[in-house]
This record gives sequence, C-alpha cells and structure tokens, in this order.
Amino acid sequence: MERKAHYAPVSIALEKLREQGYTTDFNLKENYIEFALGKFTPDEFEIKDVYRYEGNSDPGDEATVYAIESASGVKGVLVTGYGMSADSNLSAAILSKLR
Repeated sequence: MERKAHYAPVSIALEKLREQGYTTDFNLKENYIEFALGKFTPDEFEIKDVYRYEGNSDPGDEATVYAIESASGVKGVLVTGYGMSADSNLSAAILSKLR
C-alpha cells in the first residue's frame, strides 16, 4: 500500500473516515490492536490510509491517524502519538505494521 500523509485537522480526518465506514475505535497494545468486541494481531488487519499531523510549536501535538480494515471486514481508526510521545513498549510486529 502506498501511504499518504494528509495535513488537515484531526477532527476533519476522523469525520471523513467515519463517513467512509471507519466507525470502530481501535486502541494500540503491545502485540495487537483492540476494540470493544475483540482484538486483531498484525496479520489480521491492513492499514488503508495514514494521516500524519505535526504540531507547529508543541511536539505533544504530533499524531498519526490510521484507517484500518481487518481481514473480517471491521473498519476503524487508530490514533497514535509519534516522536517523543510514541509508545516504546510495542512489539516489532506492530511497529513494522505501523511504519
């Protein structure tokens, strides 16, 4: 997949993704992503699009929004920090998937 970077407000990106059916909220864990009804390992989902945001003056404003679809058809979003705010406890498989 060719990853694209989009520079619009996070709220607009989330709104547009929800309009496209990305309605599940994912949370990042060490070896998988989870949601209210379960979890997916790195081989069970695909990243369809990436939106990256860089804070103009505050590194704490840096974030990445991932549009994710599972092999079973669940579509949702994952919002993560990057740079100084990135989680260092992630497995190599998850890190590789998110790059």
